[in-house]
Amino acid sequence: MGRWRPPRPRGSRYITAEGAQRMRAEVKHLWEEERPRVTQAVSDAAKLGDRSENADYIYGKKRLREIDSRVRFLTKRLEEITVVDQVPEDREKVFFGAWVTLEDEEGVVISYRIVGPDEFDVKAGLISMDSPVARSLLGRRLDDEIDIRQGEKWQTYFITEIRYEE
Repeated sequence: MGRWRPPRPRGSRYITAEGAQRMRAEVKHLWEEERPRVTQAVSDAAKLGDRSENADYIYGKKRLREIDSRVRFLTKRLEEITVVDQVPEDREKVFFGAWVTLEDEEGVVISYRIVGPDEFDVKAGLISMDSPVARSLLGRRLDDEIDIRQGEKWQTYFITEIRYEE
């Protein structure tokens, strides 16, 4: 019996147009390319005989369950999310989808784009709108000062640029 965990709280229901397109592309890839290939591999492995000791068969069935689970999740999520593809009228303020450039007191510059929880990738500079950093940025203006907690200490940043992609 596994360890029970409470369900993860739902993230915000917003996503950029690029994020929604990536999710649709993943569903298409899994359903039209990956699943048929794995299904064929499972079928070939089943023809070999004893399935209880056939690693290809066991792994293939497990991979099929993973694919089906991911496709089910993505399909449900795509039905309930709202694609934000409009640029706000007030471009001087930080809203969803904005690229925000921050500079600290030592002159170190970092850039983030505020995106939905389904598409964040910190290495690419995409942060979830539900993250503490994004929440402290939303609604701020150019040259505003924000304090971000980094581990045990607080770091002060200044907003040096806000831009939106059309």
